[in-house]
Amino acid sequence: MARHTDTIAALATPVGTSAIALLRISGPDTLRIASAVLGTTPPPRVATHADYLDRDGAVVDDVVATVFSTPNSYTGEDCLEISCHGNPFIARKILADLLGRGCRPAGPGEFTMRAFLNGRMDLSQAEAVMDLINARSDRSLSAARQVLRGALGRHLEQLVGGVLSALATVEAYIDFPDEDLPPEDRGRLAGRVRLVQAGAERLLATERTGTLLREGIATVILGETNAGKSSLLNRIVGSERAIVSPEPGTTRDFIEERVTVGPHGLRLVDTAGLNPVATGVEGLGIGKTLEQAERADLLVLVLDATRPTPVIPEAILKRITSSTTLGVLNKADLLRPGAAPAAVAPAGIPVVRVSALTEEGLPELLTELERLAGGIQTTVGEERIAINVRHAHYLGEARVCLTEALAKIESSGPAELVASDLRSALASFGEISGKVDNEQMLDQLFASFCIGK
Repeated sequence: MARHTDTIAALATPVGTSAIALLRISGPDTLRIASAVLGTTPPPRVATHADYLDRDGAVVDDVVATVFSTPNSYTGEDCLEISCHGNPFIARKILADLLGRGCRPAGPGEFTMRAFLNGRMDLSQAEAVMDLINARSDRSLSAARQVLRGALGRHLEQLVGGVLSALATVEAYIDFPDEDLPPEDRGRLAGRVRLVQAGAERLLATERTGTLLREGIATVILGETNAGKSSLLNRIVGSERAIVSPEPGTTRDFIEERVTVGPHGLRLVDTAGLNPVATGVEGLGIGKTLEQAERADLLVLVLDATRPTPVIPEAILKRITSSTTLGVLNKADLLRPGAAPAAVAPAGIPVVRVSALTEEGLPELLTELERLAGGIQTTVGEERIAINVRHAHYLGEARVCLTEALAKIESSGPAELVASDLRSALASFGEISGKVDNEQMLDQLFASFCIGK
């Protein structure tokens, strides 16, 4: 995406019939266009009701328009937002008129890109805009909101401040080469670098949480054939998502569905039943079950409470832990009052009794899933920061540079090489916040945004 100083326009609401459609304009010609299409220039930040006049002076629609003057706008430029009736024909006519007046169609994410380039937000905040739009749970929404408000930027500033402090000490000795760095100063310097290292490690530890929040917690439902896995999925989802039949082996491939459990977003995966003598297509399905179990964040092991405990494959037993696995004794409605279930879940894991038919025990199952989901996510202090893959890449680079700098400090290596490592760490931190100019990376990042944002 090329960087321009022209005026851009786009529809900011999805295409389709709705009550209201919103169009956005940003750039140096905004106020001139506002005056032309509305017959007046509205005062900044005041919603103004007016007729939208096309280039022939004809009324297209009655609209509500709001002007945001530079630098106090989303993009840092003069901006205009026009709310019209949500008829796609009207919205297209207004957009076509704006383009006819000299506006250029905005590219994906170009409004947010201009906000970044004009210093209205750092790069991590710009990325959080898309996380906020795509959030599917309270946790992902909270994490995106905190990063958008600068939480990650504040942590990065602390890390950069620590590196700059260490770098200032090292460069003082570079300027005075006849002075040797005394042992006590080397100790203090190493301590500063270790503090920065620890801060970077805390942020890196949230990468998995970021993946879980953006993609959903992969929760794989396992169990023998006819244990009621598909019925359980349907009850949790609240619709008949999976085919249910008394015939064993109905599920041959995995079925995936997204649900929200408490504040968490889960990707529920219903898998083929674990049949040790399966062949043909059913055997292939069980192979996919084992693959899904290997990649799972959480496991839900469903056992038929009326039948003896089945043989559980060794590959799955190795993945079962008390913090990531929930045992479900299904078909509890078929047990006689007071009777113990025939099946026994592996020792040490939490267990709930349910009936997928009557929904008995379903609230307890959801409560346990919520608890397990909360236990596999990491926070940084009280803040819910969730870095993405790009952040993790540059934090990893910074960690390597800091480790090399620390090794040189402890071995009395040349100050010039220590300084070079510290500057490289600074550059890596700068890539996260966007302090380093990397146009190719910016173009690729903002291309993933929706038009009008």
